[in-house]
Amino acid sequence: MARVALVTYRELPDLNADDRLAADALMQLGLRTDAVCWDDPAVDWLEYRAVVLRSTWDYHRRISEFHAWIDRMQAMGTALWNPPHVLRWNSDKRYLARLSHPHLSPPPTAILDRGTAVDLRVLLEMRGWKEAVMKPTISADGFSTERTSLANAASDQATLDTMLAHGDVLFQELVPEIRLRGEISMMFFGGVFSHAVNKRPTAGEFRVQERLGGMIARTDPSPALVASGQAVLDEHAPGCLYARVDAVEAAERFVLMEVELVEPSLYLEHASGSAAAFARAVQRIT
Repeated sequence: MARVALVTYRELPDLNADDRLAADALMQLGLRTDAVCWDDPAVDWLEYRAVVLRSTWDYHRRISEFHAWIDRMQAMGTALWNPPHVLRWNSDKRYLARLSHPHLSPPPTAILDRGTAVDLRVLLEMRGWKEAVMKPTISADGFSTERTSLANAASDQATLDTMLAHGDVLFQELVPEIRLRGEISMMFFGGVFSHAVNKRPTAGEFRVQERLGGMIARTDPSPALVASGQAVLDEHAPGCLYARVDAVEAAERFVLMEVELVEPSLYLEHASGSAAAFARAVQRIT
């Protein structure tokens, strides 16, 4: 029986509920799955027909080690998914400052370099932004993601200074529609759209993560949004096993929040048949 590694991390050695659905679906196709931690030195990675990243949710805190692990996997000839060059590119949110698409683009974005002195109020005024979001360029699950505004720039200056002392910072104009409409996450397996969920922040929040009170429900995005998400992937990340495209439907446009290609939650529990669709995509690469 062919074996597939579903890669996790030390704090979640047995996978989460969503990935267990994927494991069950893979087993039904005759593929044995093992939950393995990415930094476990005892793992023989060449035993696996596919090494599929799932819940490596500490990578942003250990980015040098994580990239070194990707390098080793590539040097060994491991069937790593997503491909190594995609994982390296997508693990640093700098890509959002360079990515553009006529129908689905990120909000106005600036990269603030580590160690630079930035006057928050002056920056907001120069950009003409009333509200903004700031977070490390290497982060996950809302880690160290903060909102700021002209009204609070003085009190938020220390937060930005601390971020810049530790690394580069992604600075974006806040998309106000996210507060009411939430964020749509579209899942693609083997380049084909599977399903989508809507993630809405709790009252008073702008972040949609479940750990921060975000509410998740199945949704059917418009064909235009799905097509735009597909086009972004075709241009910037072709050939991926899995992808999640997060977007907000603003008043007159679609706004791209993230292209998640490293370790995104796939929300399989919210869509009947999605675990089987993911398993079939894995089967095609084994």
